[in-house]
Amino acid sequence: MTSSVTRVKKWEEFKRLAINLKPNSVVYNIEQNGLSVERELTCLRLIMPTQEAYYIFLDFPKEERLRETGIPIRRNKRGDRYIDDKDVIDFLKAQLGRENLTFCSYWTI
Repeated sequence: MTSSVTRVKKWEEFKRLAINLKPNSVVYNIEQNGLSVERELTCLRLIMPTQEAYYIFLDFPKEERLRETGIPIRRNKRGDRYIDDKDVIDFLKAQLGRENLTFCSYWTI
């Protein structure tokens, strides 16, 4: 595998690559929003390792959803906003349509 890293700016392009390249897995990371005073977990990073490169897609909040994917941003009992792991996995399964694709969470906090 090569160590090249390619940033993908649009969800539709990342989706096309995932369908065409048929990776074994997609790794996701729910990250803190650096623009949020409350450090909300409302940013999403998707990483797709393939033979050619690591493809990385970032999605950021816009109101109560993520800008590109439309994944909902939820609120806990205290009112803090966050992205739910289940919403990410359900979205990826529906969009990429592969039963044998593994989805892994990667935390850096």
